Amino acid sequence: MIKKIKVLIFVALLSISSVKQAFADATAEDFQVWGAVFSQGNFGFINSNNPDLKKFRWWMEGQGRFGNDATQFTQSLIRPGVGYAITDKLVAWVGYAWAPTAEPLSVAHPFNEHRIWQQVTWADNFPIGRLSLRSRFEQRFFDHNAPMRGDNDVAHRFRQLVKLAVPITPIDPNLSFIVQSELFIAMNTVSNPGFISRGYDQNRAFVGLAYKINQYATIEAGYMNQFINRPHSARPDQMMHNFVTHLFLNF
Repeated sequence: MIKKIKVLIFVALLSISSVKQAFADATAEDFQVWGAVFSQGNFGFINSNNPDLKKFRWWMEGQGRFGNDATQFTQSLIRPGVGYAITDKLVAWVGYAWAPTAEPLSVAHPFNEHRIWQQVTWADNFPIGRLSLRSRFEQRFFDHNAPMRGDNDVAHRFRQLVKLAVPITPIDPNLSFIVQSELFIAMNTVSNPGFISRGYDQNRAFVGLAYKINQYATIEAGYMNQFINRPHSARPDQMMHNFVTHLFLNF
């Protein structure tokens, strides 16, 4: 088990270092604190005698992010959705997200971002631990204060999350080591090409610990390295060092 954890730590550090491939002296750095609650369940509560209702799922999450050395509000997310369980491991989802955004992500004025999203989630258990994948497409709309506005462009983005949870059974059967990485790819360039350009957008690499409180709730905490790539922008690339706490509720 100790050897497995050492290997996972090495992979996590390698993932974090890889996001520095475009890192230059002009890159802006920041320390942020993120908190979030993720909840999901099925619609079996409507009629427990109808097993088909359990295949239909609901999703709700709320996030708060504080930047500029964790001194001010930077971004929040409200993301509801509905899904359908294709199998016990594979679920397809659609939903909406509202993301009010301020400095240091915003240039001069706070703005609202609205997203329509589609995703597929998959998870399964293996001898080493639980592997989870999430593939998400987003269509991003910005209000009139957004610095990337123009010609009613819609920014399309693909996100791929890979997450591995390894139980640390010798210490506590409810404790797990978490390593994950999420890659963001911009699918198009909006009319203000200096802000969102097609191609590699950002990466989020996370290492931390998870604790299963009970059958419904799990809490995670750890470090996330977030690198935002801006190859054709007057703005510098951004490197965020984030302390992250997540509460997962599964009903």
